[in-house]
Amino acid sequence: MRRSWLHRINGETLGGRMGNVGRFDHGEIEALIARWRELPTCTYRSWFLWEERIKNFRSIRRGLQAVVEDIDAGTFGNAYRGSTLETVVAAVAEQRQIFKGADHAFLWKPKLRIPDIYENPGHQRSFGRFLQACDCCDTEAGVLNAIHALDAAKIKGLGPAAANLLYFIHPTLVLPFNTAIVKGYNALTGAKVKLGRWDEYLAMRQGALAINAEYRTLLSNDLGAMAGFLFDIGAGHLPLPPAVATEESLAAWEADLAKVRADAAALRLQSTQIEEDQSHTEVQGWLRDLGRALGFNVWVASNDRARLYSGGRLADGCLDVLPVALESSLAVDAIRLIDVLWIDESSRVAAAFEVEHSTSIYSGIVRMLDLALGADDGMAGRYFLVAPDRREEDARAQVARPAFRRVADMDLRFLPYSELKTHRESIARFGQGLRPIDALARPLR
Repeated sequence: MRRSWLHRINGETLGGRMGNVGRFDHGEIEALIARWRELPTCTYRSWFLWEERIKNFRSIRRGLQAVVEDIDAGTFGNAYRGSTLETVVAAVAEQRQIFKGADHAFLWKPKLRIPDIYENPGHQRSFGRFLQACDCCDTEAGVLNAIHALDAAKIKGLGPAAANLLYFIHPTLVLPFNTAIVKGYNALTGAKVKLGRWDEYLAMRQGALAINAEYRTLLSNDLGAMAGFLFDIGAGHLPLPPAVATEESLAAWEADLAKVRADAAALRLQSTQIEEDQSHTEVQGWLRDLGRALGFNVWVASNDRARLYSGGRLADGCLDVLPVALESSLAVDAIRLIDVLWIDESSRVAAAFEVEHSTSIYSGIVRMLDLALGADDGMAGRYFLVAPDRREEDARAQVARPAFRRVADMDLRFLPYSELKTHRESIARFGQGLRPIDALARPLR
């Protein structure tokens, strides 16, 4: 009889819900995770290794802090639409497959009066305290205490979906949560975890931590990998081997795997995502070369420096470290991730550029706000959102949100790809300073 690693967590952490705990042995799970890491249609390659993923953590956390500030000040309001919460949850929902639909749990459903954090001020304050407590603590005990306090408040309609927000604060402590993740966990372990209850979520989290520890070399300290693995099982992207193997069942499973690998639509999606990353790098390269031609020192986002561009690296010819004033800023972690900075002779930021080919415009605005608010001489320099022409209305809608009241002080401008592509060479040859770029860009307020 098989006695796998799942026996060690049976009963102790899942209240006896595990069912047939010997479904798969160690080697089977190891092979399954290894296969998952290689499939281009699964979340490991399409989301977990996506360079923009980590880049958005700070901006989402900053957005949650804005929600807490609004609740504390009594300015949060009584509607989801137009609130700071809508802004940050929309940014979470844009984190590719695994978080698609993350906003559904927070949408106001008037007939059901859920989630009851809009029209009930006491519940709203409990939600704010929950977010603040998780943001301020750095231990597992602190996070669990905050969850238990929220659960005790019995806020109708506000359940474990809130874990998706906490993941971006504590990615090593909090497992993301959605229907597919629960289905994947149940299929893998034989558990019967149900949706909608914090105790069920916490039991699943504990079991997932044990699995993650057992296969850490194939997964990650970041629980996003574990969540992605479970998500792909639950969504049917990664068929499980049969629990009791026969030649026929193994053949059927291999056929399922072949179908997954041959899923043309998903592969096309993956190709599109790679294409988008390449387009993002190309525009960064345009801005790098243009900045240097105009006499500026150039900084390229720290996580993009090694990207290939024009026969070399994107960071070739650029600054290796930020000027001292920026390095000493409290927001230096966010500033290092701004796509392109032009630095003048006095080591001031002359212009900041966020390239938003397909990713969340929200995150780019937050990073530039961090730079602007941390500048010693106030709202220094120029700030540009660089994006495809079709995204201008999206940018205007984001800037109009209450969360971005300070954007008006920044004179944030929209620089469309078409204008940059058409005029960059002539500006490089005949232009001086920022006037030619200002002429191409359009104010967003």
